[in-house]
Amino acid sequence: MTEHEAEPTQRRDQAHGDPGEDTAARQPTGQETSQETGQATGDDNGAQVSTGSETSGVPEAAIPELVIISGMSGAGRSTAAKCLEDLGWFVVDNLPPALIPTMVELGARSQGNVARIAVVVDVRGRRFFDNLRESLADLEAKHVTRRIVFLESSDEALVRRFESVRRPHPLQGDGRIVDGIAAERELLRELRGDADLVIDTSSLNVHELRAKMDAQFAGEEEPELRATVMSFGFKYGLPVDADLVADMRFLPNPHWVPELRPFTGLNEEVAAYVFNQPGAKEFLDRYAELLRLVAAGYRREGKRYVTIAIGCTGGKHRSVAMSEKLAARLAAEGVETVVVHRDMGRE
Repeated sequence: MTEHEAEPTQRRDQAHGDPGEDTAARQPTGQETSQETGQATGDDNGAQVSTGSETSGVPEAAIPELVIISGMSGAGRSTAAKCLEDLGWFVVDNLPPALIPTMVELGARSQGNVARIAVVVDVRGRRFFDNLRESLADLEAKHVTRRIVFLESSDEALVRRFESVRRPHPLQGDGRIVDGIAAERELLRELRGDADLVIDTSSLNVHELRAKMDAQFAGEEEPELRATVMSFGFKYGLPVDADLVADMRFLPNPHWVPELRPFTGLNEEVAAYVFNQPGAKEFLDRYAELLRLVAAGYRREGKRYVTIAIGCTGGKHRSVAMSEKLAARLAAEGVETVVVHRDMGRE
């Protein structure tokens, strides 16, 4: 991430065309809401929203697709929002959570002009943040499909970003930046647990974050499930955005084979060495079977994204080879899969 990621969105609007600037004028006020929307109700199958202004015989409007973007201050929420705006989404920055259902209703009445809505919710609206849970329950009662994207980052990366732009954290008050970060983590803990997609931006720049958002939202049709298979090295720490973690350190390490040490798990000889070890092929078969069971459950629960982390000591040989094989298995079974080798090349 660049230093601008820690800046408040309002400050960046003039220099970078942040979505908040373009959409601020379109945010409904309480007075407009009472005059324009009437009483909204959901139908039995969740496909329509009817409003008080509709009359008999007039087709009901389709419910827009909704994405809620949240996460840590300085983790890249504005970049993620700008990416969706570039993909044609109607983006509203820093909308009070209580108004999210109203935005959905207004989008439903737009005759298809607003088919996809992205809302950025952050601690700048902390006076309204307690209303988020109520709004999410309201959306669920009306059968509105919504997804939550949560931007995560390490404390060290966040401190570095805020210090680089010499800006205080929104919640630090008279304390330190780390105090504000800790308070925000606690405030967002429950929302992070409910997130459909968690993106760790600790080691990402702006372009890499945009690439991740494009990979998830650029397609015209949403696949049933998208998987990221990530190799990593335990000595560099666990991936904070991993849903599932597997440990390959039960296999002999190619690092101790002199002719294999310079290569990675992408090398055919290294991969052959790994999978010729007792238990390697059996692990692949059984773990792939386990993931079939997990993937079926994720689909039933409406979870669309899963990150599977495969680790070894340095993230160079065993985890890389296993990640490649596992990703190929998932892809062959119809799961859209992306492979990321987080720590390969760090040694």
